[in-house]
Amino acid sequence: MIYPTRRAVAVMAVGAPVALLLGLIAPGWWVVAGGWVALILGLTLADALIGPGRGDVTIEVDAPLAIGITGEGVMTASAAFAGRAPPGARFAFEVNDRLAVSPDRPVARAVGGVASASARLTPRRRGEGRILGLWLRWPGPLGLVWKQLRVAPARAVAVTPNIQAVKETALRLFSRDALFGLKTQLETGEGADFHALRDMVGAMDTRVIDWKQSARHGKLLGKEFRTERNHPIVMAIDTGRQMCEPRGGVPGVDLALNAALLLAYVCLKLGDRVGMYGFDDKPRLFTGLQDGPRGFDRLRRLSASLDYSTEETNYALGLTQLGGVIKRRSLIVVFTDFVDTTTAERMIETLTRLARRHRVLFVAPRDEDLEAIQRRRPVTADDVTRAVTAAALLRDRELVIARLRRLGIQILDAPAARLGPALIAAYLDLKRRDLM
Repeated sequence: MIYPTRRAVAVMAVGAPVALLLGLIAPGWWVVAGGWVALILGLTLADALIGPGRGDVTIEVDAPLAIGITGEGVMTASAAFAGRAPPGARFAFEVNDRLAVSPDRPVARAVGGVASASARLTPRRRGEGRILGLWLRWPGPLGLVWKQLRVAPARAVAVTPNIQAVKETALRLFSRDALFGLKTQLETGEGADFHALRDMVGAMDTRVIDWKQSARHGKLLGKEFRTERNHPIVMAIDTGRQMCEPRGGVPGVDLALNAALLLAYVCLKLGDRVGMYGFDDKPRLFTGLQDGPRGFDRLRRLSASLDYSTEETNYALGLTQLGGVIKRRSLIVVFTDFVDTTTAERMIETLTRLARRHRVLFVAPRDEDLEAIQRRRPVTADDVTRAVTAAALLRDRELVIARLRRLGIQILDAPAARLGPALIAAYLDLKRRDLM
């Protein structure tokens, strides 16, 4: 796109009164007005032709792959001009509602034929931010025209939970368990994988004595085991309507995602493989099983696409498809919520089938808002109605949890503020008891 600058409009406007005045003083000079217009139009056309065109510009955009919800990132755009470059250029950035950009229209000087500008990206809410478009415009050599170009980089910037806080919390909780040997004895100690034979000492459990080898060598020998590694663990996060309701001012999906990332960090540290799975009325995301040092970065980046949904959760479709994808026996951590026994019936049926092949850990944040309504001293008749309704809903919740326990499903019932630490404790307990 090419259009005139303010300079071209101003020069045209200044010349018109002068030409009109000459025409009034000397009527024979009226042609000066037409000549002035033709001159400016000619200069404007020449300015559009002699400067670098749209095909002479190469634009590159560099943006972070992920930003924490409480942090910010830097986006850099550069335009390389072929031939004679203009003295400067102006950029404009277009992003979706997950991000805010500042400044949104930076001005850059061209150095060595390249104009570069930077802007801060600030997250507005968790999810998948996108850089939708980049506008670039530069003046012609005479400054009479603007040449404008738009590119659509379609770059995704994952807006994730506060990862630094997740790592600090995980390391703090993880280091506590070093006192019990879970960190200092990653290779040897508790577990079921045979590692080696060693001489029995007084502190060793007599159940590890290998009587056959002891008889052969003429001394007591005990088996030394090492902690199992490489367990597949899948975080199945329900993103349906009910899970998007706030718990203590925070959507349930965000609580689940924070706890899942916290657990994923610890699992990867212990050598297990972790995957993320999201579903509402249908499956939305499966990251595959990740491992190694970079596995956590891939998980947090991919999980940013788990958005808030207004759809009702379809447990039969979502969890059945997950069971079909995961072939090896795994620990499946299900983050979900329910309101009564009627809506939970299909969930119980699906979890029962899933628990036949896998170890299932069911995580439902405690509804502290309902508990507060139930405990609140009633003043009016409406308060009594609310308290009775809250008590009925909480009673239905306890009935569902009791049914799940009888089916052999592990239950994590914790307040929202303690969900992450409680989840890590449950995972370490399963690992310690060899129930993975």
